[in-house]
Amino acid sequence: MQANISAADLESFLIDKAPRAAYYIPDYISDVEEEYLLRQVYNAPKPKWTQLSGRKLQNWGGLPHPRGMVPEKLPTWLQTYTDRISSLEVFGGNRANHVLVNEYNPGEGIMPHEDGPLYYPTVTTISLGSHTLLDFYVPVNRQSSEEEDQVPMTEEQRNVLSLLLEPRSLFILREDLYKTYLHGIRPLTQDTLDHKVANLDQCRAQVGETLTRRTRVSLTIRHVPKVLKAALFLGKRK
Repeated sequence: MQANISAADLESFLIDKAPRAAYYIPDYISDVEEEYLLRQVYNAPKPKWTQLSGRKLQNWGGLPHPRGMVPEKLPTWLQTYTDRISSLEVFGGNRANHVLVNEYNPGEGIMPHEDGPLYYPTVTTISLGSHTLLDFYVPVNRQSSEEEDQVPMTEEQRNVLSLLLEPRSLFILREDLYKTYLHGIRPLTQDTLDHKVANLDQCRAQVGETLTRRTRVSLTIRHVPKVLKAALFLGKRK
């Protein structure tokens, strides 16, 4: 288990075969912690779950909004991990204040996307229960083109690399890789690892291996810079 790493240690976990900057920390939490976190996720009240196409999620800490997030106190079981990750100093001197809990069943995924301007440009993810492959893509509007009428590349052609996220790992995405590329998860039940997987030398798996997905729960821990007081958000005075 590598939960006791410090901000000074982070650079040793840099994925050097990917554009800057992605960090991969295997076994960031223990088996016992993984079981504990999964138990807390599934003990959450049913109204906390939101069903989306391809996955379902829980939102903790408040609902990010262009006008600002009205903060909600994080439960202790999440605060422990937001504090731990904040100590790595990846949010520009700020502390994590928001967690999305995503559940992906085998065959589910999320389309290539960017996280948008509501968040500080760093995302950290703890994976529970199963691995996944996180794929990175050149956006359509950034394709290199010598002719204006060039046929757009397919999604597969725009895929520049993949990263294997194993259970109990911590993944940190920031800088150019966060800002310039889209990221997504293909809706598959198995992943065959090839040379596009840029962090295999930091993982237990190897090229050519096929991994079967199980249900994966991810804790996506971020900082929302724009926070409002509830009274202001509702247009009321204190």
